[in-house]
Amino acid sequence: MSTAADKPAADPPVEEKGATKDTVADAQKDGATEFMSGSFGLDEPEFDVNVKLADLQEDPNNPLYSAKTFEDLHLRDEIQRGLNAMGFVKPSKIQERALPLLLKDPAQNLIGQSQSGTGKTAAFVLNILSRVDLSSPKPQAIVLGPTRELAKQIAGVARVMGVFLEEKGLKIFEAVRDTSTPTKPAEGQVVIGTPGTVVDMLRKNLIDKRNIKVLTLDEADNMLDMQGMGDQCKRVKNILLPNTQIVLFSATFPPQVLEFANIFAPKANSITLEVDKLTVKGIKQMYLDCQNDEEKYSALVKFYGLMTIASSIIFVKRRDTAAIIEKRMTEEGHTVASLTGALEGEARDKVFARFRSGEAKVLITTNVLARGIDVQTVTMVINYDIPECVDGTPDYETYLHRIGRTGRFGKTGAALSFVHDRKSWQALMAICKHFGVEPTKLDTSDWDDVEKLLKNIMRNARAAVDISDK
Repeated sequence: MSTAADKPAADPPVEEKGATKDTVADAQKDGATEFMSGSFGLDEPEFDVNVKLADLQEDPNNPLYSAKTFEDLHLRDEIQRGLNAMGFVKPSKIQERALPLLLKDPAQNLIGQSQSGTGKTAAFVLNILSRVDLSSPKPQAIVLGPTRELAKQIAGVARVMGVFLEEKGLKIFEAVRDTSTPTKPAEGQVVIGTPGTVVDMLRKNLIDKRNIKVLTLDEADNMLDMQGMGDQCKRVKNILLPNTQIVLFSATFPPQVLEFANIFAPKANSITLEVDKLTVKGIKQMYLDCQNDEEKYSALVKFYGLMTIASSIIFVKRRDTAAIIEKRMTEEGHTVASLTGALEGEARDKVFARFRSGEAKVLITTNVLARGIDVQTVTMVINYDIPECVDGTPDYETYLHRIGRTGRFGKTGAALSFVHDRKSWQALMAICKHFGVEPTKLDTSDWDDVEKLLKNIMRNARAAVDISDK
């Protein structure tokens, strides 16, 4: 739609308009619509959408086989009014193919893989808003996300898209754990939360399961691949009625997870992208070659002293690393915040609110925020530690999700990775080879040149990476 770590066992996954084109701020334009505080003129990434239909008799000549306009979908008038008010002109590429499949009657399951920032959240929210019966206040749809931050973000999207349905009784309920208040029964047709909280509420009959007709998993590959969260998702599904529509969305689906996804959502229509189409072309990927951990930190501070960056996220492997960097950068006058799995409930909400509002320009985090989070002003992602799987091999999917926090909808963004030994160097090179990109090495012997390079990257409308064979 034209709209606006490593995998540590302890931490589960969870534009400014400048005066001239020569300013960094001018390049930091977000992929949201102007209504959503984004910038005018989206530049959606180019990729092909591959569709595998469970119903082999599906007719490509059917006018709803692919929807070129929202009017083609015959949406509720209130939903169409909401789309118009938000400035959504036409479906994105993924929505052209996903929405007709999602909205079919009788409902069919869907497994959708789509690049970050291309409107997958809006696709499954539109499906839900189209299916709920507003004459009943009972829960009718459940959305699961891996973190409370993502769940709250999805709830925000649903409220904005369904604003004209509120007068007819639409209510969105956030099922995220809050230790400060007792859990209350879900009130509203749409329940959006994290797997652990939702399964707990279902078991305690705090969510009435009898009218649930849609179960959606966002960042589904991550949740299904993690033993604890995967088990919780399966429990949620098993509690619901067998004819519930199952919708799975993610930017990545490794083969082994896709195999399980097909079991979780049987007879599902499938929308996938080729792996080499998944790297966000609007993100310039760079790296710094440091001698050790202390030089990494010194380079990080020097890097931030070069230029004003709207907002940036620093991804680290360990919670204690996040705490140390936060302490040292704060002492040196930087306004930063740290968010890891060590924080819970309202404490996490407050930290993330500081970052989203711009009070803190730098957010240091583990992979708890690697997925799905959309903060409009983020134009730089730092891989302070190269992401690894639990067995020490390079984690391609986490890298992709991390850098996907910037360059939303194909807009300009930058990702900087730090290497400090042979292992981290080999891991980064393996990741870049996997996605067919050649990262730019920053020469720290001349910081003036580094500054010029960065400003030039930010000034480009699209910092496309050359992925041709070399």
